[in-house]
Amino acid sequence: MTTETTTEKPPVSVAIITDGGKVLMARRRAAEGEISWVFPGGAIEAGESPEQAAVREVDEETGLKVESVKVLGDRVHPKSKVPMHYVAVRLVGGEARVADDEELDAIMWATHAELPGLVPYGLFGPVQEYLDDVLPH
Repeated sequence: MTTETTTEKPPVSVAIITDGGKVLMARRRAAEGEISWVFPGGAIEAGESPEQAAVREVDEETGLKVESVKVLGDRVHPKSKVPMHYVAVRLVGGEARVADDEELDAIMWATHAELPGLVPYGLFGPVQEYLDDVLPH
C-alpha cells in the first residue's frame, strides 16, 4: 500500500481590477493544466488579510496601485485545489505592466466578451456576477 503525503496549499488572494469597462487579466508563465489566464494575485502571507494580500500582489505583479473595495467570496479552486479569496479592488494609479516576469508573461485588459475565451471553464459565480454588473456587455 502506498501512502501519499499531502501538503496544504497556502491560500491565495486575487484581485478583480476593473477600469474603462475592462478587467485586468494576467497570463502565467507556466500554465497549470487549463489555468493560464488568471486575475493578478498570490499567496497570503502571515498576518495579512485577503484584502491586504490582493493589494500587495497587484503591486508586485503589475505595478498598479489599488485599494480594496470588497471581498467577493472564497472557495477551493475546482482545478488547482487551492483555497482562493476573490477581492474587488479599485485602481488608484500606475500603468499596468508585467512587473514579475518570473510568474507572468503577459497582461491584458479584457472585455466582458473576451473572458470566456481566456477562462474556458468559467469564472467563480460571485466574480462572474460582479463583472456582469460592472462591465458593459
